[in-house]
Amino acid sequence: MQVIAGKARRLLLKTLPGMETRPTSNRIKETLFNILQPYVQGCRFLDLFAGCGGIGIEALSRGAREAYFVEKNRKAVRIIEENLVHTKLRESATVWETDALAAIRRLNRPGNVFDIIFLDPPYDAGMEKPVLEMLENCAAVSGDTLIIVEAKIDNDLAAVLPASFEITREKKYKNNKHVFIRKKEAVREEE
Repeated sequence: MQVIAGKARRLLLKTLPGMETRPTSNRIKETLFNILQPYVQGCRFLDLFAGCGGIGIEALSRGAREAYFVEKNRKAVRIIEENLVHTKLRESATVWETDALAAIRRLNRPGNVFDIIFLDPPYDAGMEKPVLEMLENCAAVSGDTLIIVEAKIDNDLAAVLPASFEITREKKYKNNKHVFIRKKEAVREEE
């Protein structure tokens, strides 16, 4: 796995052996950031279920102002830290060793809004519903916040989507997809 573009372009990133953190492939990451290109520069980025940090590091490399990495696996957190030092992006990063729900509670304070929230929970763990429900009323989410969920191709996120959220786009790959979500009133304002 490597950084695709930006300040840290072509630098290799460490990962945990096996599929414990299931890193996003370089090709899928490149497609995702081609879609996100207009939103990344200067943004605040939240990487929930960060794994080894590849998505948040890509955001920082491409010009995100800051990124928060949330990961509960202690070994993965150490690798995130190593990857941030290796890419010279550590000063723009905050790394929390905790679960996603605890992190969202901690981030729920006025003025702490993120522009992009990316979540890639373990497949078949059922975490999408509780995380999205908690984000629905969290101060970290504004009408302008873009939430992206990486999920299995057959995962119907519409079935677990809170009432105030709306799917604005889906990008499907061979085995998985990215689902783009915004608050409904924000979608209407864009049209």
